[in-house]
Amino acid sequence: MSTLVRLTFSLEKPLARHLERLVDANHYENRSEYIRDLVRNQLVAEEWEDGQEALATITLVYDHHKPKLNDKLIDLQHDHHEIILAATHVHLDRDLCAEMIMMRGRAQVIRTLADQLRQQKGVLHASLSMSSTGKKLS
Repeated sequence: MSTLVRLTFSLEKPLARHLERLVDANHYENRSEYIRDLVRNQLVAEEWEDGQEALATITLVYDHHKPKLNDKLIDLQHDHHEIILAATHVHLDRDLCAEMIMMRGRAQVIRTLADQLRQQKGVLHASLSMSSTGKKLS
């Protein structure tokens, strides 16, 4: 475990009140945990901006009746097999499916694949959740 460093910083009263509200609203035990998460979120954003190795999940909601859509989605995943870790497919109802695809690779490659999946006719919604391999967060 890393050694803790105690920091002191100053905030204007209104900003300090906002910080307290955010800590409470997000159910953090204390300000330190909240600030740690803010810093980590910024580090993850930098990893993505720099195109470093990253971890992500894309969630797709689509109409499986759309002609050739399933084939296109599978072909895109096969074309990027080196970054696909896992995929989970669920049936939401008679017409709609959801698919969650976990990926690990260069951030730009992941973004490109997510865009290609999102652009397919019949995909009703796509959401990219960007994360980190964790190597640079400790």
